Amino acid sequence: MPGTALSLPPLPAGLMALPGVYRPQPDTLLLAEALDQEELGPQSDVLEIGTGTGALALQAAATGARVMAVDVSWPAVVTARLNSLRRRLPLRVLHGDFAARTAGRRFDLVVANPPYVPAPEVRLPSHGPQRAWDAGPDGRAVLDRICGRAPALLRPGGVLLLVHSQMCRAEETLESLARVGLAAEVTAKVSVPWGPVLRSRRSWLEQRGLAAEAQEWEELVIIRARPA
Repeated sequence: MPGTALSLPPLPAGLMALPGVYRPQPDTLLLAEALDQEELGPQSDVLEIGTGTGALALQAAATGARVMAVDVSWPAVVTARLNSLRRRLPLRVLHGDFAARTAGRRFDLVVANPPYVPAPEVRLPSHGPQRAWDAGPDGRAVLDRICGRAPALLRPGGVLLLVHSQMCRAEETLESLARVGLAAEVTAKVSVPWGPVLRSRRSWLEQRGLAAEAQEWEELVIIRARPA
């Protein structure tokens, strides 16, 4: 998530965002392109983890799929619900931790644009817009939970679509998914300029070996996984 509330991108037509809610940015758009390649319809059950404005969940709902969206941020939940009404598309939006809110349920497609920006603080933020991007010293605090939980969320033949920065090591994500019995691959990549959050952490990122000196671009990756 290279952008921040300090640099607000324009919203797609028909969407609104309450203050502090993560707006669609290059990672969202990359994931939207991947989502568009999946076969969805009225018999499909879809989960979006960390829905933000609900843009991706609504994209899935437009196919006729039954869509559940989860977010830990109340402003995001309210935003996604309002956008569902604005778009006149059915969307079930729940507040809370994705694992707790989906216990016992399985889906044909799970879509996630989780927090993945490395942050000096070990503890994840409990409030504020930074909840949408800060993910611990290696950027994997939420990624690893999704990887571990994925087999319980997917139906046979189901698909996980996950976007994150190469700064968090796509290879580690592929290995984590393989360990829990999923076949995974990188299906898309794009390079985007650093946003203000990464620039503000340049010295720390360089010291930790997460960024090269004078690095200005970040590679985003889409990982697609399904039961092996």
